[in-house]
Parts: sequence; structure tokens; C-alpha cells
Amino acid sequence: MLSKKNLKNCYALKRRRIESRLGEFRKVPHGRESLFSELAFCICAANSSAAAAGKAQAKLAEGDLLFSADAPRIAAVLLESHVRFHNNKARYIVEAREKLFEGGAMERMVADAKKEGSALPLRDFLALEVMGVGYKEAGHYLRNIGMGEEVAILDRHILKNLKSLGVIGDVPKSLSGKKYVSYEGKMRDFSRRMGIPLSHLDLLFWSEETGCIFK
Repeated sequence: MLSKKNLKNCYALKRRRIESRLGEFRKVPHGRESLFSELAFCICAANSSAAAAGKAQAKLAEGDLLFSADAPRIAAVLLESHVRFHNNKARYIVEAREKLFEGGAMERMVADAKKEGSALPLRDFLALEVMGVGYKEAGHYLRNIGMGEEVAILDRHILKNLKSLGVIGDVPKSLSGKKYVSYEGKMRDFSRRMGIPLSHLDLLFWSEETGCIFK
């Protein structure tokens, strides 16, 4: 677990790797296929592992299943990839396809967010309006398409580090939207005090807990 004393030293050692990874996210195309693929990944990763979600994402992309398969076929792929709650998540993926991608809504919202210079309204929309996507998953999605500078991804690894550093007082079992935004604000203030960008701090905590800088 990181402490304030060694936080900046660890960041100095990993900064280039973190910047490189974030640079890869910024290269993700904002076309329909890539935007939907990354959203499906984040839906799969919720309450599951990023590795399993990555396997499912790759398998769905192989046969263009995201746009052609029904929920049972997608669920079979998720099950093969060891994604938890595969039936529910398959249904969420199909619902997201119908709501956001068949008419180009997501592409327009991403373009609008880039034009306005803030992805926070898009994050809030995804968290509140898309099944299977809460504040954490919405932030994860924005980070993975290169638009996550303003948001925190408050999973258990991040929360444990924030508590250890005295940024928050507890690690709750669940976060309401209001409490999520409150904790995110505390992490944002801490990142400013430490001189470490919010998106960098997220990957720094994650790498310390897991030993890798994944997605």
C-alpha cells in the first residue's frame, strides 16, 4: 500500500509507463465499432476481472458479434471468457447497442463532449441511463477511449489506497451516485495537492495493487 512518503517516488518510477498507457487510450478511434467494443468491455469488467472482460471483448470482435448477435449468443461468449453474470451483461450489451449505437447517438455525444471540453456530462448520462453502467464503469469507459482526465475510477483498489492515505475515512461496500461524486472530488483535490494528474493517480494505485498497468 502506498503512503504519502513514497507516493511521489513511485510515481517518478512509473510515470513514463503510465503516460504511455494513457497515450494508447487516446489513440482509440471514436468510430462506432471501437466505441461500442470499449463499452462492452467495461460492462463485462464490472464485478468481474479485466482479464476476463478483455477475452470477451476480443472474441466478440472476431466475428463482429457485437453488432450481429443476439443476447443468448453474446452470453455464450461471455461465459466462455469467464465473465461473471454473463446473461445479464449480454442483455445490457444488446440494450446499449439499440439505445446508443444503432442510430449513432454515442458518436454524437462523444463528439459533443470533445467540442465542449468536458466529458463529465457524458459520464453522468452513461452512469444514470445505461443498464450495467454505474459511475465507476462510466469513468472506466471514458478513460479507455482517451477522455478520462476529469474522472476517477473508484474500485476497491483505489478506495483502499485513498483510505490508507487519509483521503477518505472508510471503504464502503457500495457507493451511491452522490457519495461516488463526493469521493471523486476528494481524490481530485488530493491529486492536485500531490501534483499528480487524476488519471495518472488511478493507474499508479492500480499498478501498485495488481503489479500491472492494464485497462
